[in-house]
Amino acid sequence: MTQQVPSTEPELAGVRNFRDVGGLPTVDGRRVRHGVLFRSGHLAHATGEDAAFLGSLGLHTIFDFRNAADQKLEGPDVELPGVRNVNLPLTDPADGGEFWKMVREGEIDQLREILGDGKAAARMIASYRTIMKERTAEHSQVLHSLAEDSVPALMHCAAGKDRAGLSIAVTLLAVGVEREAIIADYLESNAKHRRYKVHRSGSSASGYSPEVMELLSPLFDARAEYLQAAFDTIEEIWGGVDTYLEKGLGVTPQTRERLRERLLD
Repeated sequence: MTQQVPSTEPELAGVRNFRDVGGLPTVDGRRVRHGVLFRSGHLAHATGEDAAFLGSLGLHTIFDFRNAADQKLEGPDVELPGVRNVNLPLTDPADGGEFWKMVREGEIDQLREILGDGKAAARMIASYRTIMKERTAEHSQVLHSLAEDSVPALMHCAAGKDRAGLSIAVTLLAVGVEREAIIADYLESNAKHRRYKVHRSGSSASGYSPEVMELLSPLFDARAEYLQAAFDTIEEIWGGVDTYLEKGLGVTPQTRERLRERLLD
């Protein structure tokens, strides 16, 4: 499986899961250019040093895929001078509020009922499928923005794994990156230093018990089966990537070529 070779990966104190997507190979032998496409978790807790580093990247646009519930929980992104911030929620705010309440406050019996016996993974797969089916307008906007003027760009959500992961995957599919390389990049979010830090209400040890953390784990894992569900959805609804991009997202071959010119070496 192809592995990503990032150009630089600083240890950011308040931003998790940051990385440059540069270096990933395309099916026709090119590579994603370093310094044009980045991904991360939210920027709400970025330190001054983090902001200085992010400011040094020459970013044109930051795409924030969080919903209102996410932003209420963590706060807005830090503002970087001269950088355009575009908020494109990829999930319903009501889903977000219910989700975070469960994660932070759910009692063990509730978590067993909602997440046990494979339900957590099934929830994630269903979510990925829904985003691919229902958020075509948002993904279309991202790709057209990148083709027009929005690079270098940073894409993020809360953990930088699911909504940002799907948007990065769609972008990489559009420029012809190898499917195995897209999956490998997605799975990088499992590294211990990248994972979202789960916070639970209260300080009792039972709130972070091994069973609780095991029940919650599938929600914060990057699993190949999740991303594969998104790929399968493309095949089932549109019959393939080319038709998905052209009919589903309204991305013409000319727009794809502009994307390749902007994002590939």
